[in-house]
Amino acid sequence: MEKNIFAKLIAQQLNLQERAVDNTLALLDEGCTIPFISRYRKERTGGLDEVQIAAISNQYERFKEIQKRKETVVKTITDLDKMTPELEKRIKDCWDATELEDIYLPYKPKRRTRAQVAREQGLEPLAKILLLQRERDPEHAAKRYVCGDVIATPADAIKGAQDIIAEMVSEDERSRQQLRGAFRRQAVISSKVVKAKADSDEAAKYSDYFDWSEPLKRCSSHRLLAMRRGESEGILRISISPDDDECIERLQHHYVYGNTPCGKLVAEAVEDGYKRLLKPSIETEFASLSKEKADDEAIRVFAENLRQLLLGAPLGQKRVMGIDPGFRTGCKVVCLDAQGNLLHHEAIFPHPPVNKRMEAAMSIQKMLKKYQIEAISIGNGTASRETNNFIRDVLAGRYDVSSSPKKSVGGDLQSPPQVFTVSEDGASVYSASKIARDEFPDEDVTVRGAVSIGRRLMDPLAELVKIDPKSIGVGQYQHDVDQTKLKHSLDQTVESCVNNVGVNLNTASQHLLMYVSGLGPTLAKNIIDYRKENGAFTSRAQLKKVPRLGPSAFQQCAGFLRIPGAKNPLDNSAVHPESYAIVEQMAKDQDCTVADLINNKDKRETINIQRYVTAEVGIPTLTDIMMELEKPGRDPRQQIEEFEFDSRVNTVDDLVEGMELPGIVTNITNFGAFVDIGVHQDGLVHISQMANRRIAHPTDVVKLHQHIRVRVIEVDHRRNRISLSMKGFS
Repeated sequence: MEKNIFAKLIAQQLNLQERAVDNTLALLDEGCTIPFISRYRKERTGGLDEVQIAAISNQYERFKEIQKRKETVVKTITDLDKMTPELEKRIKDCWDATELEDIYLPYKPKRRTRAQVAREQGLEPLAKILLLQRERDPEHAAKRYVCGDVIATPADAIKGAQDIIAEMVSEDERSRQQLRGAFRRQAVISSKVVKAKADSDEAAKYSDYFDWSEPLKRCSSHRLLAMRRGESEGILRISISPDDDECIERLQHHYVYGNTPCGKLVAEAVEDGYKRLLKPSIETEFASLSKEKADDEAIRVFAENLRQLLLGAPLGQKRVMGIDPGFRTGCKVVCLDAQGNLLHHEAIFPHPPVNKRMEAAMSIQKMLKKYQIEAISIGNGTASRETNNFIRDVLAGRYDVSSSPKKSVGGDLQSPPQVFTVSEDGASVYSASKIARDEFPDEDVTVRGAVSIGRRLMDPLAELVKIDPKSIGVGQYQHDVDQTKLKHSLDQTVESCVNNVGVNLNTASQHLLMYVSGLGPTLAKNIIDYRKENGAFTSRAQLKKVPRLGPSAFQQCAGFLRIPGAKNPLDNSAVHPESYAIVEQMAKDQDCTVADLINNKDKRETINIQRYVTAEVGIPTLTDIMMELEKPGRDPRQQIEEFEFDSRVNTVDDLVEGMELPGIVTNITNFGAFVDIGVHQDGLVHISQMANRRIAHPTDVVKLHQHIRVRVIEVDHRRNRISLSMKGFS
């Protein structure tokens, strides 16, 4: 019954068909993953995509949490013997968390308040008398409640009664909703510097917010999170407030009936209730809601950046030289085979203060020839630009260490290796992790880091899944947002990317397999162990022999695992084993093999998929099958491109306003994109400088790691900031 209610509510909130939502909830309850549902159960969901299914899943969890809370509320009120049929029905019909808390508030156990003390003193009847506002002389009425030292005077009694009224006002649902409306319409968020910290070095980065205010509804995610971070560091003091006088007047209008003595006392109580109880409560609520909204937006941007990073163009299986650049400690160089296995490593010192440039050039040439290197991957950290220039000089034969420079560089290779700069964010985290220690127990962290840089070029997805997404450096304020929500969103993003690309069952690491639909750490390890003991998998069906990998896990994972060179070509495609019989029937009807069907476009074009529709399999699945037969196991990622910085600039001091430069997008936020132009300091293209037209979000114009051209519009040496423009280029 509850699930039916959930399906109806979710369908209304997300503007989806109730039947599709109901079926999706059933699949989620069966243990199906989001990638599996979106890819292989389109008939049941009406073709919902991963984003829609994830939204359904998130709302489902939220409603289940509300249901648990309702059970607690009902039990508490019942135990207090204050439950009524009307109240129980209100709680049962309520599916808004804020409204539920408003209903519960008068019954909620709380610390001993001033109003509670007054009630214990027997002053509640006096409070009701004042609220009725019929007494001409409230002090005379209050005399009846004077008793010894507890309530010494009528004024004490009136004060206690006002405390009760103040609390009643603050807990009244109508009052709370009215004030929420005022906060939504007109609340202003203000930020002031804590004077004692104003001149400190750590406060400088918050100087924009030393005396700042703006309507809360217009406050962007990044500004709010910046202010909240300043507040948590004790540098800023933040407040959220509507027009107090207007709010008090509106509340008094509901409770005060005239300019009578009792009316004046009620008006005082209402004002006290607003300032002392109601406003702080709603301000806290809106501080939390605005933070939650800012968190959600920051997490959304982070997840989208992570998706773009994980789906970055792979070089593929090439022999790669990975270089972790450095000055004093030298450059750590590793040579990897086409499968990413470490063949050799050494350190070279081409830069100051050691300056063994010729010796380093000879070492590079020797490694290029010996290991038949096809591509070079250079980390983008310290000394990256200098190392890139050095490597290009070596490849161009500018070091006279051989009578035939080109031959010395390429050896037996037909062309010199391509040179790429890759992000090394998180490489140090990986190199010190248990995963890296397990992979390279006999190597130090510098070697592991260089291996990671090399492998990131070959397959960014396979390498980056080994690193905590928060350490990859494509988000802002990732340590300030809700960590549980962040982890959930990023895990979903990684899972989505891994399953979107597909995984080679015979080469995937345990960490990559963990993210395959239906697997996880235990089954991923079991697959690796089975592979070690029995050799490479030759068919998907062999997965059923892996310990603890039962029918349900097989159903969820099989379609996302690839086996290149398998006897059945469908084992290297996204066609699910449950649909093999359909493809085999298609091949039989065409009087050919499945392999022939894949290789012969004419035969595929003669197939009428309507003939293969069944009660379980519809046009969406059959259409996906035909697309997959056209390009089995196709990689959805783009081709990688070489990039070279402008040779005129190496440091910020080389920049001149108006200069046009090539750059790489390194991070995207709501307010713009950060771009590496090769000067050891990323520049910012503000959203207003991204195009000659108004754009809603930077992702409308740029993608992570995109190669772009920019114009320098300002260089702020004091704050070490570079402002760039894309106008005229985008």
